[in-house]
Amino acid sequence: MMPAARSSAGKPGRILIVDDDRAMCQLLIDLLRDDGYEAEVAYDGESALDKYRAAPFDLTITDLMMPKMRGIELVQRLREIDGGALVLLITAFGTIESAVEAMRAGAFHYVTKPFHNDEILIQVKRALEQKKLHEELRRLRTEVRARERFQNFVGRSPAMERVLETVAQVSDLPANILIEGESGTGKELVARAIHSSSSRASGPFVAINCAAIPETLLESELFGYVRGAFTDARRDRPGLFREAAGGVIFLDEISEMPLGLQTKLLRVLEDKEVRPLGANQSEKVDARVLSASNRRLEDLVRAGKFRQDLYYRLNVIRIELPALRQRSDDIPLLIKHFIDKFAPGVARRIDGIRADALAALKSYEWPGNIRELEHTIERAVLLGKESLIGVEDLPANLVARGESAVVLTQALEQRLTLRDLEREYIGKVLANTSGNKTEAARILGVDRTTLYRKLEEYKFKE
Repeated sequence: MMPAARSSAGKPGRILIVDDDRAMCQLLIDLLRDDGYEAEVAYDGESALDKYRAAPFDLTITDLMMPKMRGIELVQRLREIDGGALVLLITAFGTIESAVEAMRAGAFHYVTKPFHNDEILIQVKRALEQKKLHEELRRLRTEVRARERFQNFVGRSPAMERVLETVAQVSDLPANILIEGESGTGKELVARAIHSSSSRASGPFVAINCAAIPETLLESELFGYVRGAFTDARRDRPGLFREAAGGVIFLDEISEMPLGLQTKLLRVLEDKEVRPLGANQSEKVDARVLSASNRRLEDLVRAGKFRQDLYYRLNVIRIELPALRQRSDDIPLLIKHFIDKFAPGVARRIDGIRADALAALKSYEWPGNIRELEHTIERAVLLGKESLIGVEDLPANLVARGESAVVLTQALEQRLTLRDLEREYIGKVLANTSGNKTEAARILGVDRTTLYRKLEEYKFKE
């Protein structure tokens, strides 16, 4: 007797036997259990479907010809429940053509009556080994996609490490995920990483910016419409929820969705159904929902601008992305990443960035976050003339703010008093105005009398 095949979890394979012939069912149960498998019985197709929905089996063995539901229909419906469902058919010799048709519908193989016990056991072992190989292949592909996707995340700061750990942890969970963070922090990148490292990676990733589409069009974009639903509806349109079937729909800037449409979205999330505009009935949808916002939804709920019940539906798991100013240690790595990205597009050699320019970039507040930094480096690469990016290649407003921050940072490092800092600043303003006290007083925001008193106090030479 050959050893029983094991499921991917290391346990004996769970097998469902479906046949209206009770004697045949008992024969198969005894045969399979004696060989170490777990086996259950259903005497018709509907009972089999109920059992499978409750807990999927590693393999289903079904008779092809049954009175209430033929085996080919059972194959089709099992595959609707579980796209990876394995089905082994038992058929009489005269119905081989039907068995082949069932295989086209997704059955693994068939065995003709009368059969030898070993023949059944061999096919069962083959089916479970194939299932194990497919699962292992899917796992390896998922790991490769995850590694490739995580390569797009640049940064080693503790804040980003926490984000990456969370992404890895939640990728394959069925829960809805809310991603919050300022504009330009990479919310869609995180959503794509979650999708690509999940079991839905082979399905579509459908993204929509809720703030970019007028309210009158957003509903039809999301849920679709049928021909004749409105004047320009000349054909059916499935909508993005149905286009995302088997994959992910990413609702970016969900905070901007109108309240009326929020109610309809809540119904979709609760019922897993959408009703296209103009349709008489709803249709089932199977899409994981990831959403993102650059505003805190919790604050909008308190202000009455976002539905609380929808917030709880979307916020099963929350990921908060840090602003770039909160992860300034990552700025040098990001700069190198963007230089490597844009350098191939120019003729000159680019070796990196000068210390003065790096200091200015690290001191800047980055209100536009990573997106602003990327555009800044792209500009410097395209317009610069030297092999090293310098402050002259950066936008003037950025350099001015950066230099101010550098001065304050240096003052802090030197433990300068407020008096020392004031004296130094007055001296720099006078030097900048070539000693013009009227202009210096205007820049300093004081009258000439106050400036003269300060000059005497700090013993500035005429």
